[in-house]
Amino acid sequence: MGYNRMTEEDFAFLRSLLGPDRVSTGESVLDLHAQDESYHEGCRPEVVAWPTRTGDVVAILRHANNRMIPVTPWGAGTSLEGNPLPSRGGIVLDFEQMDQIVGIRAEDFQVDVQPGVKYKDMNKVLARHGLFFAPDPGPNAMIGGMVANNASGVRTIKYGSTRDNVLRLTVVLPTGKVIRVGSFSTKSSSGYDLVRLIVGSEGTLGVITEITLKLDGIPSRFSAAVVTFESVQKATDSVYEIMGSGLIPAALELLDTETVVAINGDGRVRLAEKPTLFLEFTGSTDVCLEEDLALTREICESNGALSFESGVGREERNRLWEVRHEAAESIKRANPGLDVLIVDTAVSLSKYSTMVEQAKKIADAYQVKSYIFGHAGDGNLHMNIVGNMRDSSCVERINKANEEIVAYAISVGGTATGEHGIGIGKRKFMRQEHGDAVDLMRRIKNLFDPKGILNPGKLLPDEDAST
Repeated sequence: MGYNRMTEEDFAFLRSLLGPDRVSTGESVLDLHAQDESYHEGCRPEVVAWPTRTGDVVAILRHANNRMIPVTPWGAGTSLEGNPLPSRGGIVLDFEQMDQIVGIRAEDFQVDVQPGVKYKDMNKVLARHGLFFAPDPGPNAMIGGMVANNASGVRTIKYGSTRDNVLRLTVVLPTGKVIRVGSFSTKSSSGYDLVRLIVGSEGTLGVITEITLKLDGIPSRFSAAVVTFESVQKATDSVYEIMGSGLIPAALELLDTETVVAINGDGRVRLAEKPTLFLEFTGSTDVCLEEDLALTREICESNGALSFESGVGREERNRLWEVRHEAAESIKRANPGLDVLIVDTAVSLSKYSTMVEQAKKIADAYQVKSYIFGHAGDGNLHMNIVGNMRDSSCVERINKANEEIVAYAISVGGTATGEHGIGIGKRKFMRQEHGDAVDLMRRIKNLFDPKGILNPGKLLPDEDAST
């Protein structure tokens, strides 16, 4: 599809609409919006614009659609699959200044926000009402980015992903038409579920300008545990049995020995350098927590746990989750000068242990350095493969390992991406995972965005529809 380059008239339009301070073609600004946290090659936009209201987005999209100029929404830039990279140039819409909490309805456990609100900052405000937004992807991501990529995180096992916690959206279509989908009700059987369609669509169907989120009460009590094992297999077997026992942890994370070593290298914690599970339970009474931990200990010890440390205090618990969130950065620091490809598969819980084992075998077979960690409680495997992306032989081995790992996940009924989205890196697996349904997805894309200006080059593969 042919797109037009920006002209002086286009730049002038943006400046007259937003003011010169909210439009930039500066080299450093363009460079900042050319790269996310992924290894994918950077793509510079022609201009960056900062809207502050829905009306700004309406005018920009209407103009861009008429002129055939691509538009890419941008959040915090923390995506891991090239999701917000402006691969066809054009306009980047940076939502940093569209960062207002529009309203808190504590009595309904709901909050209305603009897309630029950062979830950690929002949760600090919500805490005054005894509430929080549960999905926790780690970095201080913007809510708009979390919605666009259907972000998950360590608490998904109990509270669900972002998609499970979005009630209502205001969305601007490429023509400038504004639609509102969903409602303030927590349940509905009315019509097609367009909220769940748009969540996770990576800015390819419309641009989100307001979001209503479902909230939860802050748990009054919690208890964390750190469990070590002799092998990853014994740790993953314990995960399956814990979830099959009826226990509902608030978080259940797996770290292999190599990941623990990398975390220890930062010097903030000192963990036994063995395969490790981090667990957390929340509840209303200490008795309930003690019962959950006792059963968890029993399961882990039946699988040969080397140690089971529970009763972790709040300060230590916060430190543990902080280093877990920063595991990917710890791995980078442990491998200076090298690049990281992140595998993000998810499978059913009964297949998780085999998935982890198979991923490690494949990585070893291709002689690539790998680190395994992830949200074990919901079957989500993260494997970070480290190597020199300027070495063609290394790149070939890394890519082949990634493709075989993803192919295995899909072959057992899993998915190419558990939470990082398709972006650029996972497009090649879409047909393999979804078959002819990809053609229906393409028709949906064409219905919402017939000129293809919204975040082009993402999600759907470059191929002709078969129907």
